[in-house]
Order: sequence, then structure tokens, then C-alpha cells
Amino acid sequence: MPLLLRRPLSPSVVSSFFLRRRSMSSKSDPISPSNTRIGWIGTGVMGRSMCGHLIKAGYSVTVFNRTISKAQPLLAMGANLAASPNSLASQSDVVFSIVGYPSDVRRVLLDPTSGALSGLSPGGVLVDMTTSEPSLAEEISKSASSAGCFSVDAPVSGGDLGAKNGKLSIFAGGDEATVKRLDPLFRLMGKVNFMGASGKGQFAKLANQITIASTMVGLVEGIVYAHKAGLDVRKFLEAISTGAAGSKSIDLYGERILKRDFDPGFYVDHFVKDLGICLNECQRMGLALPGLALAQQLYLSLKAHGEGGLGTQALILALERLNNVSVQPSVS
Repeated sequence: MPLLLRRPLSPSVVSSFFLRRRSMSSKSDPISPSNTRIGWIGTGVMGRSMCGHLIKAGYSVTVFNRTISKAQPLLAMGANLAASPNSLASQSDVVFSIVGYPSDVRRVLLDPTSGALSGLSPGGVLVDMTTSEPSLAEEISKSASSAGCFSVDAPVSGGDLGAKNGKLSIFAGGDEATVKRLDPLFRLMGKVNFMGASGKGQFAKLANQITIASTMVGLVEGIVYAHKAGLDVRKFLEAISTGAAGSKSIDLYGERILKRDFDPGFYVDHFVKDLGICLNECQRMGLALPGLALAQQLYLSLKAHGEGGLGTQALILALERLNNVSVQPSVS
């Protein structure tokens, strides 16, 4: 049988071959610590705990944060530090981001020089968990697709306690098969809820924020009313918590309000940003949501008093100022 002679393959052809293999493999192989490298951008109040669950599960994690000191707890757990989102993505198969504002999302993911997408190999996945604009999620999806990659918008609800306890509600938009593939990672942080195509995760989170906003207004108004009526506010909250007025807001923030604990599980500044996005979407849709508009004004008043760095439970301060009262902590 004659010997068939072949010319040596060029380095570029070999590289292209392995990139395609990796892309095909990445779409079919189950995600596990043994074959999936994680990149994490944003190590603030929420992101630090969420990323920590992945490290504890055995995943190799590379982190990036503008303020390196905020990443130190994760570095102490074994995470690697990247100098830029681009560098991080070049070492990752799945890149998560949870940053402050849509402008931050655009910068860390889409910047053509330093952004994560520019460093991600074909078949890689971007997962933005920031509460951001649905239109930006759609743009990220199109850009990722053009680069042979995937993207999921997956904002979360549950606050700092939900992040610490791995009990977040995750609203996912994008390709359903990709979301299902990411489930081993999402399960470490909470429960994923598939909401539809790209952008639908953001729409679901915005609807969630609208619901929370009015709930928080009701909670603090009830507290101020009970205080003015001479009730023991702690007993009042215990009494209503198991009835129709019970809510996660009471569970998460009732006791903190009574203790005057305004440390942020979720920043007022970020909530104002979220409600602003909601109002912009309402204008685009032709929707009138007066409860949302009222809540936005009350939270903006906190910012005006320099309280944007407090947690959302600080809404009680706005109602106290309106009524010239101070709800003092109840004595146990």
C-alpha cells in the first residue's frame, strides 16, 4: 500500500483546530471543577460571597476587582488575581460579573482592549449578574455570539444574607441550553429561574425591584404607624410576620431597622439606579406605576441626605424625617 505524504500543518491551522475542538467540547462536557475554569469580576458585598461558594466547591477561580483589598478574602481562599478583565477571561471558561452600574458592565465586558469578551476563547460564556439594562444584555449577547461565545444575563435577588447562604433567586435570560449547562454553578449560589431570551433575566429582576420597592415602603410606614400608636414595634413585626403582611423584607430587614443597623446588604445608591432603570423602561412601555415613582423619590431623598452608602432598610430614615419621629429600638 503506497505511503501517503502530507504537508505539515501550519501553527495557525493547528491552533484553529484546537479552538474549534475546545468550543465543541465546552458546549457538551458537563461543568465540573475538573474541567471548568471560572473568572469572577466584582467582589463587593454580594459578589464576594457568591464567588466564595465556587471556590469552596473546588473550582479554579481567577478574580478581578478595581479595589484589590476587596478581593483579599477570596485570594486568601485560593483565588488568583488578574490585572484586567481581558487577562481574567483568557484564563477562564466561564466569566461572571457583578458590578455597580450598566456603564461598569459595558466597560468590564465589552471594552475592545481590556474587556472580558476580547480575551475569551470561542465557546466561552459570559454571565452578567449585575442588575442592568435589558437592552445592554441583548447587546452583550449579540457581541458574544459574533465572537463564537455565549452570554447569559442572570441578576439575583436575596441580599447579602441570600448570597452568604447560597439562597439567592437567580433570574436567567439567554439560550436555555446554556443556562441548563451552567446549573452546577448556579446551584452553589441559589436557585436559577429561566425567564426567556437575552434580556428577560433583567426584565424579571426589574419587576422584582418594583415589587420590593413598594413592599419596603409598606414595611417602614407600618413601623412608623405602630410606633406612633404606642405599640411595641418588635412585637408588632412578630405578630404580622406569619400573616398576610409577612414578607422577605420583614425577615431580612425588620430586626435590622429596630437595631438601627443600616449596613448595606444592598446599597441605596444601587437601588436608586435599579428603580431609575425601571422608570425608564416604564416610559418606553407607556406604563404608569405610581408606587414605583413614590419609592424612587423616597430613596432619592436618602441620597440627598448623603445616605446612598447605607442599606435599603435605611428607608425608615426618610419616613422618620417626614413625620418628625424616631423609632427607637424596642427593649427585649
